[in-house]
Amino acid sequence: MEDQKPQEQAPFGQPPFGQQPFGQQSFGNPAPKNWLVESILVTLFCCLPFGIAGIVNAANVNSKHAAGDYAGAQAASAAAGKWTKIGFFVGIGVGVLYILFFVVLGLGGAMMGNYR
Repeated sequence: MEDQKPQEQAPFGQPPFGQQPFGQQSFGNPAPKNWLVESILVTLFCCLPFGIAGIVNAANVNSKHAAGDYAGAQAASAAAGKWTKIGFFVGIGVGVLYILFFVVLGLGGAMMGNYR
């Protein structure tokens, strides 16, 4: 026990003796997927309202996990994934309908040009 440094002599940035390193938890359950990056991308490129709902739920995942609310973190992760996926598929559907609409209008306009 003589080779242990007192707390005031611990190297800078090192945790005191007997404590876990900073940012690491000493107990079980890993944090669930938070869907934050995917939610931001859906918000920017696909569907704003559903992406924002995904971001709000994704932001709650890590805070609930850090507080020890593992069931709440799982529920927030599931909700973030749900809204992110809904936003992605709605955005893809709207994009396909947009392209289809202009293709039909373009073909209709091209065919109407022959009737003048």
